[in-house]
Amino acid sequence: MANVEQVQPRKGPSLAIQGAMLLVVTAAAIGMGWMSGGYLKGVDAPPSVPVAPENEGKVAQPAAQQPGTGPTLVALAPITTNIASPADTWIRMEVSVVYDAPQPPAMAEDIQQDLLAFVRTLKTHQIEGASGYQHLKADLDERASIRSQGHVKQVLIRTLLLE
Repeated sequence: MANVEQVQPRKGPSLAIQGAMLLVVTAAAIGMGWMSGGYLKGVDAPPSVPVAPENEGKVAQPAAQQPGTGPTLVALAPITTNIASPADTWIRMEVSVVYDAPQPPAMAEDIQQDLLAFVRTLKTHQIEGASGYQHLKADLDERASIRSQGHVKQVLIRTLLLE
């Protein structure tokens, strides 16, 4: 008869070695997190700029708070309509536009009507996913800029709901 040896299953590393490796990996993760946090904190901190002697004691008003200058944010009326395909799908979109300088209210109404006409031509597959959203935003930016003769710098989509 053949002599059959009993083969014992191979055991992995002992519990003590596994615990030690877990501690080493945890310490490395904590160290890397601390180092990258310190690096990012140093990058984000703006350098301090000393005040010029002639401006000392004066309070400067930021450009966004000075009337008649700087970019202006205007919320447009909500756009609610059905899209081209499928025709029973409705879209509600709330947008704001950023002007380079204050503009008359009639321009905002014209932009809103132009965006409404554009949204009615959309198909569901055109706005699916992240790339579809980016294409929609780029198209809205372009149409608003053309309608305002370049005064609109950006269209901000605050709400986009399809039903």
